[in-house]
Amino acid sequence: MHIDFFYNRFSFIVLVCFVIALLVQLAYHWGLFSRVAFYKRKRQLKPDSDLEPVSVVICARNAYEYLVDLVPALLKQDYPDFEVVIVNDCSDDETEEYLKDLARREPKVKPVHIRQQLNFFNGRKFPLSMGIKSASNDLLVLTECKCMPVNDLWLRSVVDCYERNTEMVIGYSPYVPKKGLLNMLIRFDALQNGLMYLSAALKGHPYMGIGKNLSYRKELFFRNKGFISHYTTSVGDDDLFVSQVATKKNSEVLIDADDTIMTAPARSFKQWMRQRSSRNSTIRHYSFRARFSQLLFFGSQSLFYACFVALLCLKPAFALSIGAAFYVPVLALLFLLRYATQMVVYHNASKRLGEKGLLPGLVLYDALFAVLTPLLRLMGRMNVGVE
Repeated sequence: MHIDFFYNRFSFIVLVCFVIALLVQLAYHWGLFSRVAFYKRKRQLKPDSDLEPVSVVICARNAYEYLVDLVPALLKQDYPDFEVVIVNDCSDDETEEYLKDLARREPKVKPVHIRQQLNFFNGRKFPLSMGIKSASNDLLVLTECKCMPVNDLWLRSVVDCYERNTEMVIGYSPYVPKKGLLNMLIRFDALQNGLMYLSAALKGHPYMGIGKNLSYRKELFFRNKGFISHYTTSVGDDDLFVSQVATKKNSEVLIDADDTIMTAPARSFKQWMRQRSSRNSTIRHYSFRARFSQLLFFGSQSLFYACFVALLCLKPAFALSIGAAFYVPVLALLFLLRYATQMVVYHNASKRLGEKGLLPGLVLYDALFAVLTPLLRLMGRMNVGVE
């Protein structure tokens, strides 16, 4: 029987792009993200005698409603010697009064009050620098007012990551699960970005961290002149500093769902968009390797979905004279290959990082971010929402 082969040139080009995007995505999931998903670290818990004093540093601006819950939780940490440095950054709510009263009752609390707004400084860099300068100890642990440790072992877990040459520990902070699509999107976005920067750090190329769960030495901060190299940028007190000073030899990661710190999510889609845009505005300052890695992953993610939809709408890229009934099943099989890979990797990573309930809507969230990510990157590039 004679069989003829036909193909549509434009559809065939789209199919080639689809396959390339698929291969890039598979390479990221199995070659990079699997480092977090299947992470195993043999960590020996340090005895109390080996735990050096720690200063927890927090910046607070009109954050009274969060401090009344966070500070008591921090003071209950199972750690032999620590202080909590809280920088009151020009608050006009009850923050100052609360901190003054707390300092009289709790010797571990050290408030630092900033009562004058400096016009040439935006964001948290100046107040955070003041908090670091005021810290009594060399080992610093940073978090934010909207965070909450899940148990009393968080500080101990952070410090257990420090080895002889360690100067920085990069952690992860899951968002508090709530009902609604917005919460799912926020948490999926955090998981996806967490896989990116934690996997890069495990591979030996750390490029960012988050100020909700970050630790480094005070000596490292001053040796690198703090935030001076990017003081004109209102954001980036965490990721840009990590990008500046973290190396394969001096950094470790904290991947432990049982001893993490939760974050309160944005309350509206607009607020979250502004937060993500603000975060994305710092990407241009990353190293070429980090920028290219992000561009390749998120670009291939968007390309994958765009090509898949196009291939379903266009004429078949190829067909045989006996029919093209097998064409759509082939596309479906390729799509399911990526989905199955993502399910396996994200399932294990979610357990490792303390994220729950995201897998049932994985395809939906992933497809939405194929559209949202380019928009958020563009907003960040244009400094939309950056204060």
